[in-house]
Amino acid sequence: MEYGRGDDRTNLLRIAVVDKWRKSQAPDPPEWRLAGYWEVSAALWDNRDESTADVGFAPVFRIERRSIYLEAALGFHLVQAHISAGIRTGRNQFGLHAQHLSNGALNRPNPGINFLLVRLQYDLE
Repeated sequence: MEYGRGDDRTNLLRIAVVDKWRKSQAPDPPEWRLAGYWEVSAALWDNRDESTADVGFAPVFRIERRSIYLEAALGFHLVQAHISAGIRTGRNQFGLHAQHLSNGALNRPNPGINFLLVRLQYDLE
């Protein structure tokens, strides 16, 4: 689950389901390693002028070491990119997430929107 605020005082609430690529690896690798996951999400955006819903799908690439990680993704919302950093504690995860959404200049105008999000995650496995 993520909650954040973006341009034009737009609030965002997102729920996602993820599937890790390397499930059998140790949860706290001693060295930096490349990992990642598939993410399917649904979100609501709301500001003073309008509200909208969003669904997305993205492969997320993560560089991690012990409980610290950095990640980036480029996924399907026409064009979406995000950069994240965070801390894991066992099955729990807390992170800050910067995200830019736009139409990738496929159409004009292309205003795009930027969000700063707080992520709370709990692994069910």
